[in-house]
Amino acid sequence: MIRSFRDADLEPMLDVWQAANAVAHPFMDDAFVAQERRNIPEVYMPHADTWIFDDDGTVRGFLALIGNEVGAIFVDPAHHGAGIGRALMDHARTLHEVLEVEVFEVNAIGRRFYDRYGFTLLEKKHHEPTDQPVLRLQLSADAGTETP
Repeated sequence: MIRSFRDADLEPMLDVWQAANAVAHPFMDDAFVAQERRNIPEVYMPHADTWIFDDDGTVRGFLALIGNEVGAIFVDPAHHGAGIGRALMDHARTLHEVLEVEVFEVNAIGRRFYDRYGFTLLEKKHHEPTDQPVLRLQLSADAGTETP
């Protein structure tokens, strides 16, 4: 079930983020990851609408939207392929006709998911803190989606 974030979700959500981040972004060094874990509740979440995929009381994934931008979508790696990411993105589509997201070019998992969902490239940029290329993608209102 998808529901709004509650304060009690913070640590389980951060644990999901850390596990999924390690799989999707192995190039990030430990200091950067530790700082981002602190930034999530302190810097990013105050500006985001955060949605939790709750599996019988257990946080399995989450989605953070800042307007129509997908600021984060992470799923517990033990549950990849179970439709959780798709359910979260489907929820985002009910809230915004057009969605945008940034994904690291080397993030094969994320890129495959967004490609299958129907996102298209807007621009390529450089992410200074990690020295990695980032792709800005958009899902238009009339985009059809395949099964990720």
